[in-house]
Amino acid sequence: MRDPNTLSNYDAWRTRHTTTNLKVDFTSKSLRGKVILELESQTDESSKEIILDSSYLDVSAIKLFGESTKWEIKDRQGANGSPVHIAVPNGAPKGDVVKVEIDVATTDKCTALQWLTPAQTSNKKAPFMFSQCQAIHARSLFPCQDTPDVKSTYTFNITSPHVVVASGVPVKGGETEGEGDEKIYKFEQKVPIPSYLYALASGDIESAPIGRISSVATGPNELKASQWELEGDMDKFLDAAEKIVFPYKWGEYNVLVLPPSFPYGGMENPIFTFATPTIISGDKQNIDVIAHELAHSWSGNLVTSCSWEHFWLNEGWTMYLERRIQASIHGSEAHIDFSAIRGWKALEESIEEFGKEHEFTKLCISHKGIDPDDAFSTVPYEKGFHFIYYLDKLVGRENFDKFIPHYFSKWANKSLDSFEFKDTFLGFFSAPEYASLKDKIAEIDWEGRFYNTGLPPKPEFDTSLVDECYKLAEKWKQKDFQPSPSDIEGWTGNQILVLLNEVQDFQEPLSVEQSQSLGETYGLTASKNAELKSAYYHIAMKAQDTTSYQGVADLLGEVGRMKFVRPLYRSLNKVARDLALETFEKYKDFYHPICRQLVEKDLGVASNSA
Repeated sequence: MRDPNTLSNYDAWRTRHTTTNLKVDFTSKSLRGKVILELESQTDESSKEIILDSSYLDVSAIKLFGESTKWEIKDRQGANGSPVHIAVPNGAPKGDVVKVEIDVATTDKCTALQWLTPAQTSNKKAPFMFSQCQAIHARSLFPCQDTPDVKSTYTFNITSPHVVVASGVPVKGGETEGEGDEKIYKFEQKVPIPSYLYALASGDIESAPIGRISSVATGPNELKASQWELEGDMDKFLDAAEKIVFPYKWGEYNVLVLPPSFPYGGMENPIFTFATPTIISGDKQNIDVIAHELAHSWSGNLVTSCSWEHFWLNEGWTMYLERRIQASIHGSEAHIDFSAIRGWKALEESIEEFGKEHEFTKLCISHKGIDPDDAFSTVPYEKGFHFIYYLDKLVGRENFDKFIPHYFSKWANKSLDSFEFKDTFLGFFSAPEYASLKDKIAEIDWEGRFYNTGLPPKPEFDTSLVDECYKLAEKWKQKDFQPSPSDIEGWTGNQILVLLNEVQDFQEPLSVEQSQSLGETYGLTASKNAELKSAYYHIAMKAQDTTSYQGVADLLGEVGRMKFVRPLYRSLNKVARDLALETFEKYKDFYHPICRQLVEKDLGVASNSA
């Protein structure tokens, strides 16, 4: 089998449909109920057991076709969890489907769920629960074949005292009364999806329309602001994406804006993208996250990398589509390179952090014996983007635009590895009409692109949109420069970010006075935009402006998005370790478990509970 991060025997059995009848129990902070897996036999009666992934689960009963059968949970194997072995004494003929019913409850060691107390939500009225299953955390919700190489349709029957959203289409009129104040919420996912896209959230959630097939769902206090931030652009994004690939396949595209402890920018759960509240910044400057998550509806969700070793196929393609969507909306190709220049900087930082010879700086990363979360970085996103962008430029946009729908049609509802991608590309461009490209295509160093460590070859960027940012950054090198708010008049948030990134990279940091002047003159200290604020704080910490340290600590108590949290802790740790440790101690229960574990590693205080 080609996925080293599953213990399941999915070569012998493949999940075709999953029904989850689960109750959200806010008192015990657990999901409990019955999960029914329908698995198709891949052998002719030769496999006598089904092996599923599990992690820290409380399994009380397993039945095969409604009858008791032998089952056993074996010893834990690190991050891959504990395999569940289920006897199928007679095996099954190839193509036959067996039904496995599992009575299960999550435990307090579940890594996929975060439970917020009413105090951790904005209106303080109700508790909140949300899941994050990527990369291999679905196995801590229920036993499953937790690999992106297996796709299943899903039925959700979720009981909760609060509103539920899930990665399925809500069943019209499907909401029914449960016991007491509980309701049963029903959803269907008819497009087969991998386990990491299984998603649930429940809490005091209201929704409002933001487009022709879209709504935004969030806490009542945030609804108006979230609707304002998203409604102008949602349909534009959708139109642009459909033009580049082909029509949207999922029925609805909705956005759930989560409480601040959500660790990612967004999670592309189908039907309901889960998004960080940092995109609701009151200035419409951070909604490129939505372009990214929408693009995943084709790359990642419809066409999926078969294992985390080939994760770049999900993210590199998605960055490429996101940037094409942006360019289409802004009506200028320069926007692709403007975003790619910012991405290149993030890639350089990531590679420097790992070390340029590190395995995790390759496009295809060996995952034997590692936790995929540890290999998670900008590399698959930006290095992956640069490979796709290089291929686009090599064959020419007009030709590449014909390849895009071919690729996504050929692999729709399937999973693939890097070599199958290579074969698909070469196969498409071997057609007679592309004969003139033969020599160019022969030059592609597939091996090097997949396996070289460090930075990929740097393209010639169109710098027109960043040049004025660089010019202003140059001025900040002069100690006597007098800034004015008019310096950045009419700039987008992303242009200000490029300026701040440049200043952050100065050989000689700003003086304390300069740093304070930068923050005040350009309104960064008072900004509600976490992206700009955190970039400014990195400059202030480099300048060793001690008056900024408390602001950093405060921000770390307001955002849980790892993109900001981890680098801020690393920088704060260098200049004020005691404050960094004290801040982490104060807010660690606010962070998502995945974020908490990684910050513990960053600060060198890793607990041994994992």
